[in-house]
Amino acid sequence: MQSEIVPRGDGSSGEGSSASPGSPEETPFLRRVPSESRRRRAVSEPTLSSLSSPFAFESNSRRRSFRRDVGHAAAETFLLTRLTLILLRYLGVGYRWITRFLALACYAILLMPGFIQVGYHYFCSSQVRRSVVYGEQPRNRLDLYLPTNTDQLKPVVAFVTGGAWIIGYKAWGALLGKQLAERGIIVACIDYRNFPQGTISDMVKDASQGISFVCSKAAGYGGDPNRIYLVGQSAGAHIAACTLLDQALKESGEGEDATWSVSQIKAYFGISGGYNLLKLVDHFHSRGLYRSIFLSVMEGEESLRRYSPEVVVQDPYVRHAASLLPPIILFHGMSDYSIPCDASETFAEALRNAGVEAKLVLYKGKTHTDLFIQDPLRGGKDELLEDIISVIHAGDTVALAEDAVARPTRRLVPEFMIQLARKISPF
Repeated sequence: MQSEIVPRGDGSSGEGSSASPGSPEETPFLRRVPSESRRRRAVSEPTLSSLSSPFAFESNSRRRSFRRDVGHAAAETFLLTRLTLILLRYLGVGYRWITRFLALACYAILLMPGFIQVGYHYFCSSQVRRSVVYGEQPRNRLDLYLPTNTDQLKPVVAFVTGGAWIIGYKAWGALLGKQLAERGIIVACIDYRNFPQGTISDMVKDASQGISFVCSKAAGYGGDPNRIYLVGQSAGAHIAACTLLDQALKESGEGEDATWSVSQIKAYFGISGGYNLLKLVDHFHSRGLYRSIFLSVMEGEESLRRYSPEVVVQDPYVRHAASLLPPIILFHGMSDYSIPCDASETFAEALRNAGVEAKLVLYKGKTHTDLFIQDPLRGGKDELLEDIISVIHAGDTVALAEDAVARPTRRLVPEFMIQLARKISPF
């Protein structure tokens, strides 16, 4: 199937609870032993109280859960600080990354009203399951966003977030997860090791383990194992594409045994991704992601070809592996200056030449952050969101009928703040 280029828009603004510590059978025994020490009674009495008062038990569970969250946050803060210091040794003193960092801080402050609202939902909603463990390595965690309606099996999205291979984090997908869950789609936001905690091979391995978890556990969360979609954004789009190709190579006999299959992925959506590192390394250098650190992330210049999906699919020796890939849909803003839209255009062409079903959707006037941040925070009709949902719900008459009457998303940030943030965005 030929790659289809569809210009869109005109660029105008417009964790589990703890088990009960006692049981009804224990109560008579405790009453028959008056010689128990005062310390034992002090422990037993709250236990009996928690049995008689479900509200007290729930309150205790929430306090324990909150303490775990605080402890986990403290540990991650310590780790992040240590890794930041290591990263600074790589970066040194350079005006490009310093100005980008300051611009990022201002950008975040301007959009803070929206981030606070999304953060409240992330930490307080009962529909969000945070930090589900999927592997043994650091940051092998994922967040689950579950629909409120569970009357039937739901489609599932495995999402790999962006972050320039350095600042990616699963919570960056909170806004997308919330919006898709409100439309009856389960979302799993997969975390992975960033540089310098890991390099590209670690990121691909982590993403693969996360996808494997989603494929094997989806039904347990009310998901349809026959409707699993993979989505990647920016650096996450590159990592997810590398993971798909790596899995296809394993299945074609080129590597170790596979723990999941590309046939389990109904389609792949790549949002604002870069797929040919040989072409992008100098571009990234000019924008502050210096060549030396980028090559460290990618395990040296000799690995750029291996981790460039566009180059890999053109290799005649991997043509059979490419034929195993699911349908691929690439989304890109035509005013994206972080990763130019021709990165998606040339990848779509390479996929088509390799016999892969590919489609390209371009959005006129949209930047790297418009599609994923500004537009969702603006509320109303979100072209990217609607395009993704239309593919996921294709053939589901009930879901399509609900989509037709779905309320537009509400605005989270005033327009003037969005416009100002857009102008100073470092991406």
